Amino acid sequence: MQVTTTRGNDKLQYKIRIGKHELIADAPEAFGGDDSGPEPHDLLAASLAACTALTVTMYAKRKGMQLDDVRVAIDHGQQDGAYELRRHIEFVGQLSEDERARLLDIANKCPVHKTLSGTIRIHTEAV
Repeated sequence: MQVTTTRGNDKLQYKIRIGKHELIADAPEAFGGDDSGPEPHDLLAASLAACTALTVTMYAKRKGMQLDDVRVAIDHGQQDGAYELRRHIEFVGQLSEDERARLLDIANKCPVHKTLSGTIRIHTEAV
């Protein structure tokens, strides 16, 4: 899947095209943008949150667990020379402690978590 960007309508706004979907990214007003959409680091955190919730939900359904909802919050920012993502997960439903522990383990196996925790290579070329 290819992700592309094109200039949006505001000063620093960009339209992000992912297949048939379109999102908007912008910079906060403090950085010269209009704050018309999330900034790129927020989109990165959103990817981790969404992947976590989807992965845990799919697993719980497959195993017949009584999981009603998964609520994921990500705090993120620079911390001690590194970019830190702090994930908070709330499992809603009639779950045993063992099931909750297993779901936490599964959360750590979501594809975006694995990608962000592994080696990432970025190859850039001008066209």
